[in-house]
Amino acid sequence: MSESTTQRFNRLAAAPLVATVSRRTGLGSSTTAVSEIFAHRQLLGLLVRRDITSRYKDSALGLLWTLINPLIQLIVYYTVMGQFLGAARAGGIPDFALYIFSGLTIYVLFSESVSSATGSIVANAGLVKKVYVPREVFPLASIGSASFTFAMQLVVLVIACFVLGAPPLHSDILYAIPSIALVIVYATATGLLLGALNVYLRDMQYLSNILLMLALWSSPIVYGWTMVRDTLAGISWMPSWAIEVYTSSPLTLAVLGFHRAFWVAGSPADYPTQLLLRMAIAFVVGIVLVWLCHRAFTRMQGNFAQEL
Repeated sequence: MSESTTQRFNRLAAAPLVATVSRRTGLGSSTTAVSEIFAHRQLLGLLVRRDITSRYKDSALGLLWTLINPLIQLIVYYTVMGQFLGAARAGGIPDFALYIFSGLTIYVLFSESVSSATGSIVANAGLVKKVYVPREVFPLASIGSASFTFAMQLVVLVIACFVLGAPPLHSDILYAIPSIALVIVYATATGLLLGALNVYLRDMQYLSNILLMLALWSSPIVYGWTMVRDTLAGISWMPSWAIEVYTSSPLTLAVLGFHRAFWVAGSPADYPTQLLLRMAIAFVVGIVLVWLCHRAFTRMQGNFAQEL
């Protein structure tokens, strides 16, 4: 063995070992995580762009599918639910097309974010096993790409409002901001938790699809909130606070907020009292939930590479 080779081995032996996993511990782990994610913001941006481009790779229409999908969905729901089944007439919902489209727009943001984030770590197994990056960037990148799709659908919604003669030119348009904030917060919490659990139990991806389907039909998207209120009030054994539990769902609040922002045919009677206060309380609860889910994510991420 030559002298240079011996010296090189000696230098390697004297070099300190560097951990390839995060050293986050204690109550300050969340602050450290935010710092690490910010330091890797360029990687996060690249992952978002990769998710967007790969979704429609080799398709003739490309990103136009982000506009076609919601339009087709709108037509199907409007025709089947509104006309064939008479939901618009039975529920007394004017401008039913805008009502259902506005609710679907904010729901799709939550649905795509959670669904993509659940499988994001498994889908990026190659990166997870080879190099250390904050594992949170993968669920966050999924939420970022879902937000891009949502932005495209929001453009369609605004255009549809003007085309159908019901432009949302009123102060209630500001309800869209807390609605989006609610969905992003709860999608982040749910995506972090399910994304980590999916590494150990791949059934979580299928379970999330079932939960999202239940979330769709349990939210006032194809029916009115007043219909739920009146139905629950008519059930003798149903407690009076049941409607409060239903209304306190963050997705229900987000849908109601989007209806108030873009469905101008609605009146104050179509919404629960103190809607903005309810959304603020749900947002604070969501921030706490993000912290708890991130703590669980941090505990589980240590064995991601081995499990993958």
